[in-house]
This record gives sequence, C-alpha cells and structure tokens, in this order.
Amino acid sequence: MRAQIVAKAMRRVVRELVLLAGLAAVSLQINSLVHADDRPNFVVIFADDLGYGDLGCFGHPTISTPELDRMALEGMRWTQFYSAAPVCTPSRAALLTGRLPMRSGMCSNVRRVLFPDSKGGLPASEVTLAEMLREAGYRTACVGKWHLGHLAQFLPTEHGFDQYFGIPYSNDMDRVADAPKGMEAIFNPKSEYFNVPLMRDQEIIQRPADQTTITKRYAEEAIKFIQAPAEKPFFLYLAHSMPHVPLFRSQEFAGHSQRGLFGDVVEELDWSVGQILQALRDSEHAKNTLVVFTSDNGPWLSQKQHGGSAGLLKEGKGTTWDGGMREPTIMWWPGHIEPTTTTALGSTMDLMATFAGYAHAQLPTDRVLDSIDLSPIIDGEELRPRQQLLYYRGYELMAVRLGPWKVHFQEQGSYGTLPKNLTKCEPPKLYHLERDPAERYNIAEDHPKIVQRALNLAQKHLSTTESAESQLEL
Repeated sequence: MRAQIVAKAMRRVVRELVLLAGLAAVSLQINSLVHADDRPNFVVIFADDLGYGDLGCFGHPTISTPELDRMALEGMRWTQFYSAAPVCTPSRAALLTGRLPMRSGMCSNVRRVLFPDSKGGLPASEVTLAEMLREAGYRTACVGKWHLGHLAQFLPTEHGFDQYFGIPYSNDMDRVADAPKGMEAIFNPKSEYFNVPLMRDQEIIQRPADQTTITKRYAEEAIKFIQAPAEKPFFLYLAHSMPHVPLFRSQEFAGHSQRGLFGDVVEELDWSVGQILQALRDSEHAKNTLVVFTSDNGPWLSQKQHGGSAGLLKEGKGTTWDGGMREPTIMWWPGHIEPTTTTALGSTMDLMATFAGYAHAQLPTDRVLDSIDLSPIIDGEELRPRQQLLYYRGYELMAVRLGPWKVHFQEQGSYGTLPKNLTKCEPPKLYHLERDPAERYNIAEDHPKIVQRALNLAQKHLSTTESAESQLEL
C-alpha cells in the first residue's frame, strides 16, 4: 500500500510539472525521471447505443452482466458521466480529440452521422488520443466500429493507430437491394442483408462482415494486442458494433438472456469484457492498466424491444435530454482505483487530458481543448474538476449544466419520438439533476439567478467559439 501511495504521489508531481511547463522538451526531460514501465496502459471499451439502464450494475432487472458488475465492484462506477453528443460520429470524434464536435466539423444539423457515400471524415489536422500517446512512446490499436470516415485518408491508421481491425461505419448501413424492406431486415436480421466491410488496417478482408461472430472476434483481436510481447506501454480503443441494430450475437448466446435478443447481445458484450480483463490479469498488465468502459450515446428507443433503456433518465439516442448523453461508465485499475461509486461529473472528452497526465504526454497547445483531467477523482482525492457541461445536438447548443443544475434553451425528441422539430424553450427550463434525474420538474421560476448564469455562460461560449465546416455534409 505504501508503494502505491508513493507511486500516486510521483505521478501527480510529474503530471503537474508537465502541465506547468507546457513544453515538449521539458516534458521529455521529465519523462526520463520516470521509467516507461511505470506509465499505465489504457484500454477504452466503447459500446454502441447502450443505455444508462442496460447493465445489472446500473439497475437492469433481467440483463445479467456479471463481468461488468465485478468490474464495477472492483473499480469506480460513474453515475454522472456523459458522451459529448447523442449520436455516433460526433461522439466518437469528441472522445478521440478531447474537443466538442463542432470544433472539428464532425457534426451536422442535416446529416447526423457519416454514411457510406460521405466524402468527409476526421480531418488530418485533428490530434487524436492515439497520435498523442504514440508520440509519447505507446503502441496503439483500434478494434471495432470506426465511423469517422471510411475513405483511406480517414481510417484509424491515418490517425495514430498502429493497427486496425473492424468495420468503418455502422452495422445497419450498406443494406443490399434484395434485403427485406422496411424494418423487417432490422428486426429479423441476417448478416448478408448488410454489405458492411470488415477491414484489417486499410484492406477489406470480409464483405459482408459476419456479424454473428463480430463481438467475439473483436475480443480475440483485443486480447492478441494485449498479449503481444513488447516493451512499450499500450493504448487499445475497442469500439463495439453492438448493441446497435441490427442485433447479432454468436450461437453460444442465443436465448441466453431473459431480455430476449437485446439481452443476449449485451450479455455477450459483458462476456467479452470479462475475457479482456482476464487477459490483462493473466499477462500481469492489470495493475498497470486503466480500463474505461462507457457508451457513445443513449439507447435507440424507436427500435422498441431491439433498443435499450435509459433507466430513470429521460429520452434516448438523438436528444440532449440526459437519456441521450449520460452513459453507464466504469473505470478499473486494480491497486490504484479504490472500489467506489462517484457522483462527480465527467465526459468522454476528458479522457484526453486524463491519459496525457498519466502518460506524461504532451497535450496539443495550438487549439482549444474541452478536456479536463479527471485524475484527482481516479486517484481518490474526491475533487470535482469538472463543473460544467455543454449539450450540443449538431451545431445547436441545446442545454448547459452547472453543477447539479441543467438549463434547456432548446429541445427536440430522440429519434422516432416527439417533438420531432427543434423548439425553443422560452423561457429556458431548469432542472436539478441530482434531485430530479428524470428531468420532470421545471423549477426555472424558483431560481432565476441560476438560469441567468447559464444564459451568460452560453452567450460567452457562443460569442468566442468558432465552428468548423461540417465534414458530414461533404
């Protein structure tokens, strides 16, 4: 225990020196004080369309998730952790860049995500987590769904990843002409209905991808990377295709869950997490690896029983009500993270600054970052470094969170629910999310000063922020 305390203190001192110096040369000198083996590995496991209420450890009564439940018991369960967007493409861009999607152009008010006919993708000018960590001496791998551009210049190997295995966009795209029409292909799916390519680096190795085995194969690729002999620390970004519709699971999990097909898919996802954590234990990496499990956005409610649940939260995917952006999140780092539940605010964008601190890596200094270092919480200091959140839908600032308060300026229903059109909240609506997480009771009339603070913050942000041209509309 004493050694762990000393190691934490050393990391904190080095991190503060790096941040204060702000110079790459000084950072490299400081790195030499701490052996590379002392720097942690990082694993990010990113589910697709998993709702806040879809795991046992977050309250689901019939989906069995023993591996994630164990991860939560051994690690840190975050009850107020957010994605930066309520849909796929912008949320992934934000995680990997530490920036709001409107800063990189990875959002749109017209086309919410990238499609197989899209010409754009994550700009080369953006600095990703993988690029930052590779520059600091890490080996890097991306496994799973990318959805940040399918053309060669946008693929993971062009954005700091040494290797890639996965599909370049959502698993419901590239529907073939002779597939059943309407929702039949979604609710009774077959892999051959969707001509989605499976890629290794920049080469297509299977088309259509066999989606019935894809969760298992992602886990196998991740484990190979973890177990590969190497002296360097590593960063693994594992972005699952599931439980996005159409739902697929391997034969071993057919009929596995009381929740039906959706439950089968989540329970196989849970199994895969267990396999990866066990691989970390077996390879003796566990005590030097920070694993983060979270989701890209809330559940796709219009998919009925094929979609998930936001639990007690309001709405789901596609909306900036909390059901669309608050995610079930667990962090695990045996011997470093003390088992606990935190109610501190966090965002997927914060992984950039947090990983930079632990890795003694150099954050980009030539651009605005929206990333905050969460290590004080992870290290058990019980601080709350993040006090604010901005809720964007495309280029529209929809709401602001200030501590426990959330103020809505605009609102729109999730995909397939009302209201379909963007509507102004005149006057703005106010909710206390720690007392009313379901956002049922508008208390704006009782707290006009809080509303005004949020308006001031929004006006300052909008007046000083430049939006990039949309890559999704090219």
